[in-house]
Amino acid sequence: MPKKAKPAANGQEEGPVPCKQVKVEVAGGPSPLNFDSPSGLFESLISPVKAETFFQEFWEQKPLLIQRDDLALATYYQSLFRLSDLKSLCRQGVYYGRDVNVCRCVSGKKKVLNKDGKVHFLQLRKDFDQKRATIQFHQPQRFKDELWRIQEKLECYFGSLVGSNVYMTPAGAQGLPPHYDDVEVFILQLEGEKHWHLYRPMVPLAREYSVEAEDRIGRPAQEFTLKPGDLLYFPRGTIHQADTPPGLAHSTHVTISTYQGSSWGDFLLDTISGLVFDTAKADVELRAGIPRQLLLQVETTATATRRLSGFLRMLADRLEGTEELLSADMKKDFAMNRLPPYYVGDGAELSTPGGADCLLRGGQLPRLDSTVRLQFRDHVVLTVGPDPDPSDETREKVIYIYHSLKNKRETHMMGSEETESHGLRFPLSHLDALKQIWSSSAVSVKDLKLTTDEEKHSLAKKNLIFYVGDRVFIP
Repeated sequence: MPKKAKPAANGQEEGPVPCKQVKVEVAGGPSPLNFDSPSGLFESLISPVKAETFFQEFWEQKPLLIQRDDLALATYYQSLFRLSDLKSLCRQGVYYGRDVNVCRCVSGKKKVLNKDGKVHFLQLRKDFDQKRATIQFHQPQRFKDELWRIQEKLECYFGSLVGSNVYMTPAGAQGLPPHYDDVEVFILQLEGEKHWHLYRPMVPLAREYSVEAEDRIGRPAQEFTLKPGDLLYFPRGTIHQADTPPGLAHSTHVTISTYQGSSWGDFLLDTISGLVFDTAKADVELRAGIPRQLLLQVETTATATRRLSGFLRMLADRLEGTEELLSADMKKDFAMNRLPPYYVGDGAELSTPGGADCLLRGGQLPRLDSTVRLQFRDHVVLTVGPDPDPSDETREKVIYIYHSLKNKRETHMMGSEETESHGLRFPLSHLDALKQIWSSSAVSVKDLKLTTDEEKHSLAKKNLIFYVGDRVFIP
């Protein structure tokens, strides 16, 4: 599991955070995708299908094939990742298993051809040309800026982690056997052509990956060939396999995936612990001990089952009447592990050297008559929960605002144990004021729902609060 660090106390945070995103265009002209907003990006990605139509008719329901005879889009897709990019990537230092898999589909099974240690381009190309092996490159957004740009916007749009893998397969070859995944999948065809077979799910909206034997999956429900600029979507659980047609050039496609572990079941598991914690504080029945030797029983007794059923009904009733649904881990994990905001250059110009109190040109600080708003709204989550500080024996609730502004792109979706959380901690008394900032395009400092002017002024100076008074700082 990723290492989880506690945010600094009292709404303070050490170190600078990015405070400005820079819009850029792809070399050779404007991007055919719309990066003005997360929704704009997604709409342009699935064009000409409308987002409303997509979610009503296709999302989690059935595949969508979009074939487009668009030279500009095909050229842009080809720029995202090419087979020829491997040479420079190998020079940067990539490793088998972690960054690259080499594999073939042999008799309906995946045969892995990885070597040990660092990947050398000549060996990689030899396996590709002579062994007809597929090269799978893990999480290329760590190296390719435009994929970072796309996936960062998609994480804002879906509110879920978005990963990717690139697959490069020689002509007349297949890398993977029929299988299904536990993620929603968007395929972008980058180079060459890929022949696809899709089968009806055996486990709709599957929660895990599984390889399926050819004799179990029946005839394909759909069969088609993708060309550069085409897009394919299919829900998790959709059985699929693909090969590069013989006699043609190699195929390169990128699989962009999301919504792993983002079901209602996952959310219920995440929120139920907080609901039980709160209810037990108010209800003595939940604090009463279980029967003696209950844990020694082979089967749960009928009495215990009835008692648990009653507690669940009580929790459901309490849930109906609450406005505060607590998320124990999902929000935090999303903020910890997602991509940072997209920027160009080394990011030095995006930092605030003086920290929390230097977000304004000339170092001017907001006053009580200033107007403020939240910046980087799409990269910030607010949570309410028990204080994990071991010195706090009362375990009182506090507010955590987690953000991804200091996350490391290089470790995105790599399961790094060094991942840390970044954010601010506030007392529960600040909740109404923070909600006020959250729900408003701008709010006057003097109107913040806090008791004293000192508290209002202090909150307005924090890293994630943005002054838009007489002298505007442009994000």
